Amino acid sequence: MIRGVVNSDGVPEIMLRVAGRDWPTTIDTGFNGDLELPEALRAHVNARYAMQTVSLLAGGQQLTEASYDVDFPFDGRMVAAESTFVGFDGILLGTNLLRDYRLTVDFVARTVLLERVASSPGQ
Repeated sequence: MIRGVVNSDGVPEIMLRVAGRDWPTTIDTGFNGDLELPEALRAHVNARYAMQTVSLLAGGQQLTEASYDVDFPFDGRMVAAESTFVGFDGILLGTNLLRDYRLTVDFVARTVLLERVASSPGQ
């Protein structure tokens, strides 16, 4: 279970410990990929070039960027994920990485809860 907050801008955030540091992490339900990581983490996640990927952003903008396979520590385990790298100091967490989780965002209480849910057979 991972707990977080709804920040003063109304954005759901959690903190993730990666490479010996706590990183602010935005949960972006409009991002259907896995991760967007700061360039500073590239050497710590065993990044392996996978392909050029095209992302469709809000307003119909398209962005082409390099995508990498990474080994990412998440919720007490190492997960295989896809990531792009950017020059800012935070992590963006997409919905594909959350496919085994229940996300509860309570805007009134300003709380965020991620709970891993066991998959049913056949799912």
